[in-house]
Formats: sequence, C-alpha cells, structure tokens
Amino acid sequence: MSVSNAFQTFLAEAPEHAKAWMGAVQGLDQASALNPKTEELAYLAVLAALRLTSGIPFHVESAKKHGASRAEILGAVLVGLPAAGMAVIQSLPVALDAFDGKPG
Repeated sequence: MSVSNAFQTFLAEAPEHAKAWMGAVQGLDQASALNPKTEELAYLAVLAALRLTSGIPFHVESAKKHGASRAEILGAVLVGLPAAGMAVIQSLPVALDAFDGKPG
C-alpha cells in the first residue's frame, strides 16, 4: 500500500509516537460497528472534506481491497459536497488515480 512520505517520516523519526498513534487507530477500528469497506469509504469522505489528500491513496487501496468499486470511491469523495462544498473535488484525481493504479 502506498503510504505518504509524511507518514513514512513520522514512522521513522518518531517511532514511539507512531506506536501510540497506531495503537489508538487499531483500538478505534476494533470499536467500530462498520464493516471495513464502509469504514474506509467513510474515512475517504472525511479526508476529502478536510483536504487531506496525502492519505487518500492508502485508504483507496484499502477500500478497493475490501471490495469497493470505482463508483463507490467517487461517491465517497463527493458525499461531502453539501457540507464541505467544492473543496472535495480536489481529492477526485488523487482518489481515482489511486484506484486505477496510476502513480501519484
């Protein structure tokens, strides 16, 4: 899976912080009532709304691994249009390129 350069740096340069962070992430995953595909699609919607595009390729690959279609990826990115506005469209090329296997 493609992990952003920023996250790779975080893992390498702050391993104790990364370990704590990953523990929290795993705990939240275990507490979630959502199935993995739905959770990844919801997370993509949040990333798009917050314009955090660096994490999108990783989560698109994970959603795809859990059975998400290209149309579902597109829908997840665009679901935030009413609340976040046109800012979400900045994530479309990143998300679709990741789904299609194009380098970022």
